[in-house]
Amino acid sequence: MRRAILRGMAALSIAAMASIPFAGSASAQSLLDKIKNGETIRIGFASEVPWAYPGENNEPLGFVNAMAIDLLRKLGTTKVEPVLTEWGSLIPGLQAGRFDIITGGMFILPERCRNVLFTNPIVTSPDGLIVQKGNPKGVHSYEDLRAKGLTFVTGAGWSTVAIAKKVGIADDKIMQVAGMAEIVQAVKTGRAAAGAGDIFVITNIANKDNSVELADPYTSSMPPAYAGLAFAPNEQATVDAFNAALKDYLGSDEMMNSVTKYGFTKAMVPSGTISAAEACKG
Repeated sequence: MRRAILRGMAALSIAAMASIPFAGSASAQSLLDKIKNGETIRIGFASEVPWAYPGENNEPLGFVNAMAIDLLRKLGTTKVEPVLTEWGSLIPGLQAGRFDIITGGMFILPERCRNVLFTNPIVTSPDGLIVQKGNPKGVHSYEDLRAKGLTFVTGAGWSTVAIAKKVGIADDKIMQVAGMAEIVQAVKTGRAAAGAGDIFVITNIANKDNSVELADPYTSSMPPAYAGLAFAPNEQATVDAFNAALKDYLGSDEMMNSVTKYGFTKAMVPSGTISAAEACKG
């Protein structure tokens, strides 16, 4: 009898242990479920005008935030919580669960695709170089920087680092800083001859700061660049839902009404035939 009781107790313990993982998985809620249930979704971005930035009351502004909010509404929620962080902290912040989506206009690159899931492209944007007023060093390309042995400044972890190295700019001539504010400061003070940036951002800066300008003419060394929204690697169902919503949204009147005020134009709408998988191949 005692042995029978012990066997019964052991069987109950095994059954209970076996049910724990199941209960845990059943209680886990995906991001897509949270969206469909109308819950608050945390969007993470760095301050990059006009892509994504905080307003006076910390409201999420910029054309990528506007797109993300439109798409979230289509999928089921109007509640967002903006989380402002530095550019270099976006992917680590997503991995740590500080926010649910990266909305900062992150370009889709092979090394990033190993750490996050991207939607299909939502933006394509040309690049440019920002230089001191009058362009005293005569910089019109990455090749000019290499040939003249000049210092190039860009953001740490940006795609422009790899481009500069591919062109042949020496490692000790590539200055990597936190973001666009530091890039502009390095150019203004002469610590760098030119700084990289997408055309939206540097045009916005040059229009407000008379001490810098865009290199013009400019010959780009960048291949076509595509940006998307980024999610945690276990959120494929959420990415699929966003991609489905993007098919009718991308380039629509609804979208353009949301983004035109930020300087976004139809020319920045990527071809619907370009997928995240293709962009991830570089």
